[in-house]
Amino acid sequence: MQKKLVVLAMLVLVGLTSCEKEVEKQPLPNGIREVTILESIQVKDYTYIEVSENDNNFWIAVPSMPVEKGQSLYFSKSLEMKNFKSPTIDKAFESILFVEDIRTVAPGVEQPAQITQHPKIETSGKITISLSPVSDGKTVEQVFAQSETLSGKIIKVRGKVTKFNEGIMDRNWIHIQDGTGNNDDFDLLVTSTDIVKLGDIVVVQGVVAVNKDFGSGYTYGVLIENAKVTIEKGS
Repeated sequence: MQKKLVVLAMLVLVGLTSCEKEVEKQPLPNGIREVTILESIQVKDYTYIEVSENDNNFWIAVPSMPVEKGQSLYFSKSLEMKNFKSPTIDKAFESILFVEDIRTVAPGVEQPAQITQHPKIETSGKITISLSPVSDGKTVEQVFAQSETLSGKIIKVRGKVTKFNEGIMDRNWIHIQDGTGNNDDFDLLVTSTDIVKLGDIVVVQGVVAVNKDFGSGYTYGVLIENAKVTIEKGS
C-alpha cells in the first residue's frame, strides 16, 4: 500500500511538472517590454508606478488605472522626461517614462487586454502672476485664441517659466505663463535650444505650430517652435 502511494505521488509530481512546461511563458514580440509593479501613486488623471525590469527599477506614468503590487504590465511606446516634477503629487522624478500603450496582458495572449491611450503630459497649475505683453507681441491667451490665424507666423510672447525639461528629442521644452487665460489656455509650450530656469521671466520668439504631433500620442493644440529665448529676469 505504501509503495502504491509513493508511485501515485511521483505520477502527480510528473503531471504537475508537465503542466508547468505547457504554460511556460512565450517570448515577447520585438519591442514589447514587460515590467513588474513595485508601488504606485494614484491621482485624478494619472497613475505613477515604480516598476522593475531585469533588476532595473524606474518610474512610469500611465493614464489612471487600477494596479496591484507584483502585477505585470506591458508596453512598447514611451517618452522619457528628465527632471520632471508632478505638480499634482509634488514629487520630482530624475527620470520617468510617460507610456502610451500600457497593457495588463502580454500581446498575443488570448485574453482581453486593457490598452489605454495616453493623454498629453500634465502642465503646471496656473500661477498667480500678471505680466504685460512685450511690444508688438501676444499674450498667452491671445496665442490660443488666435492660433489658426497665427499658425506658421513668428511671434513674441513674454512669460514666466513654470516648467523646463532639457534635451528631449533634441530640443528643450519650456512652459510659460503670463497670468492670462483660463482652463486650458493659460500654459503655453515652447520648444527651443536655449537654456532657462524655473522662475525666469523670458521673452520667446518663434513660429506658431497648430495641432503638432510628436508621435507616441503626444499632440499639442498650439505651441511655439524653434524659439529664441531672451531672459529678462533670472529666477
